[in-house]
Amino acid sequence: MSAPPYNCGMNPDAPLHPFSGLGPAVVLDALDSVGLRGDGRLIALNSYENRVYQVGMEEGPPVVAKFYRPQRWSDAAILEEHAFVEELAANEIPVVPALVQNGRSLHEFGGFRFAVFPRKGGRAPELGDPATLEWIGRFIGRIHAVGALKQFNERPALTPDTFGRQPRDFLLSNGWIPRELEAAYTSVIDQALAGVARCYERAGEHAVLRLHGDCHAGNVLWTDAGPHFVDFDDSRTGPAVQDLWMLLSGERGEMVRQFGDVLAGYEDFCEFDPRQLYLVEALRTLRLVHYSAWLASRWDDPAFPAAFPWFNTQRYWQDRILELREQVALMDEPPLWPV
Repeated sequence: MSAPPYNCGMNPDAPLHPFSGLGPAVVLDALDSVGLRGDGRLIALNSYENRVYQVGMEEGPPVVAKFYRPQRWSDAAILEEHAFVEELAANEIPVVPALVQNGRSLHEFGGFRFAVFPRKGGRAPELGDPATLEWIGRFIGRIHAVGALKQFNERPALTPDTFGRQPRDFLLSNGWIPRELEAAYTSVIDQALAGVARCYERAGEHAVLRLHGDCHAGNVLWTDAGPHFVDFDDSRTGPAVQDLWMLLSGERGEMVRQFGDVLAGYEDFCEFDPRQLYLVEALRTLRLVHYSAWLASRWDDPAFPAAFPWFNTQRYWQDRILELREQVALMDEPPLWPV
């Protein structure tokens, strides 16, 4: 399988199983190399793109060690993410920046690049609670107020090309779609991407900024002190609404109410351009297309077939065709909020 032309990380020169050499001893030795002595307690945390471990320390509380997928990001792109999160923390926004050990936040050991973070627990937020959504909205507004101050130089942008046309081309040119479904898939994905283009035309010129990029409920942890945001690994440049729409769920009426709650907090700190609401279903469509290509591009990592056994079955691609047909219709509906 050749490398996709978009940035989801596979490289034809990368080993077939990029984490095959990352065992518990390597994890502990890597931490020891930066002056952090583990006590042998090691818990693998839920992550597929990278490998993330909670590691008990001989002294002090546990830490979280994140080992980056080889060939995915350049060192400069990872450091740009670290700098963004540190900038947010300096503005008293509840995020979890990488620890600086020996003057660095990014380290290398045994061919793996890694970073270490303080362990910050929390529970899933109650997204059905208007006050919770407003609280989250306030902090996203603060993230965006900082994110708008400058642009990323190393990290990519979320565009119809990077999340739509390029993953489509990767899937079709590498034979992932079953032959008997290829014509139907090609037709519907072309219709979907035409719908995305219409949505972007309706939205017109809009500002882009540094985003969290993957701001769903799983990356917002709640404590008695409120939310904190984790996992900026997909941080990139894009429209502000990208960090808002993934908090919405249910029927249209529910999403309208939820968005009103989020926006009530968001606009305390950052102005929202309502024209970006034309992009909500377009961004959902792009995420669906990119997700399929992401799974395909990771399929030679043994963790993926084990975790996603339903991928690349006949039923999977039939469901994606139906899903995209629904998105084609949704993208022509009025936006959630008056524009």
